[in-house]
Amino acid sequence: MIKNIVFDMGNVMIRFDPEYFIDREGITDAEDRKLVLNELFNSVEWAQMDLGVLTEDTAEPLILSRIPERLKEKVCHLLHNWAFPREEIPGMEALLQKLKSNGYRLFLLSNASVMQHNYWPGIPLSRFFEGKLISCDVRVVKPCPEIYRIFTERFSLNPEECLFIDDATNNVAGAISCGWHGIVFHGDEAELEEKMKAVGIHLA
Repeated sequence: MIKNIVFDMGNVMIRFDPEYFIDREGITDAEDRKLVLNELFNSVEWAQMDLGVLTEDTAEPLILSRIPERLKEKVCHLLHNWAFPREEIPGMEALLQKLKSNGYRLFLLSNASVMQHNYWPGIPLSRFFEGKLISCDVRVVKPCPEIYRIFTERFSLNPEECLFIDDATNNVAGAISCGWHGIVFHGDEAELEEKMKAVGIHLA
């Protein structure tokens, strides 16, 4: 029986959309947008921040060394402030409330940098979660099996009693391979509720 619901963060709890963030920064030139996308959000440094090898501060000079002077200020702002203002995924607050009301334990498991610890407490949805594990803190990222093992050991959970919800298919597959239940979230909260009911989750 599932007792614990474990959620990803980006595009499950809050919006993570690099193209949208670039829009918000006012970068409109197509080549500039491509450069920022590749050299910031799709960079090795971004992955190393998730792994806890780099922080935003230590990644900044490495990233900016590849950015033309006219874009440095905007890219620096994106690096440190993409999460502000934060936008919650529609319907998630009501879903979390239902789950809590039905006695489920709620957790967060996310690939993210150390900055997550700064912005997460300011997100209203965070109040529903009793624990979290962030990749940078353990230097392992989803979908590596090790991170799911670390998670269940840290919170003393039985994998068979855990349901993992993530927008990345590989991350859900990784959880399932470790004995968890899993659902891929496609951005539709109503669809998610139906899939949760299908695996025995009570949402009345």
